[in-house]
Amino acid sequence: MKAAILVFPGINRDRDMARALKLISGHEPAMVWRAETSLPVGTDLVVVPGGFSYGDYLRCGAIAARAPVMDAVRDYAAKGGLVLGVCNGFQILCESGLLPGVLMRNAGLKFICHDVHLRVERSDTPFTRGYNAGQVIRVPVAHGEGNYEADEETIKRLEGEGRVLYRYCSADGVVDEASNINGAAQSIAGIVNDRGNVLGMMPHPENHVEDIMGCTDGRGLFAGLVQHLEKAA
Repeated sequence: MKAAILVFPGINRDRDMARALKLISGHEPAMVWRAETSLPVGTDLVVVPGGFSYGDYLRCGAIAARAPVMDAVRDYAAKGGLVLGVCNGFQILCESGLLPGVLMRNAGLKFICHDVHLRVERSDTPFTRGYNAGQVIRVPVAHGEGNYEADEETIKRLEGEGRVLYRYCSADGVVDEASNINGAAQSIAGIVNDRGNVLGMMPHPENHVEDIMGCTDGRGLFAGLVQHLEKAA
C-alpha cells in the first residue's frame, strides 16, 4: 500500500500515522507538503493526519482546506481514491467540502484526551473490513472541537445511507448520552462520503497499533485497507 500523508504547519500526528502505516503495510509512506500541487504517482491512500494545522486559527481546518495540495486531493477523491482524515484531518475534509457537516466545540467546552470506545457500524467498507459489524474497539481521542454537527436532512441521509461507520459507545457497545464524549449528533465519531471512499473520524486509531501501547484495536482499520487494496490489485 503506497500511502501519502499530508503535512501542514501545526500538524503533529503525521509521524505517528507514518509509523502505524509502515508497521502494518510494510511500506514507508510519502510525506507531502501543503504547497505541492500533485500527489505521488501510484498513491493508494491519502491520509490527512491530526494536529492543529495553522494553530486552528479562523476555524479548525479552514486554512489547511485551502492549501494547494487539497485541490489534488479533491481530484484524487473524485476518481475514487481512498482518503482518510483523522481528528484535524476530519475537520479539514469537512472544510474542504469532501465531507458534509462541521466539527464544533465539544459540548463540555473542554479539551478531551483519553481512550474512548467506538462501535463499528459496518464491516463491508474499505475502512471497516478489518472489524466485525457491531464490534467495540478502544482508541484514544485528543480534541477540543470534535462535536460533529450537520443539518437535520444531512443527518437523516447519513443514517439512511449507512454512512456512519464509527459511533461513540460504552465498553459494552451501548450508544448513550454518557458515552457521547463531545456531544456529537447521533454519537457520530466517523463518517464516509456518498461514494464510500473518503472517511473522516475524530479518534486516533494510529495510536493503538502496537502492544507497547497496551491496546492494538486501531490495527483493524489499517489492516483492512491493506486487504482491500490487495484484493483490488
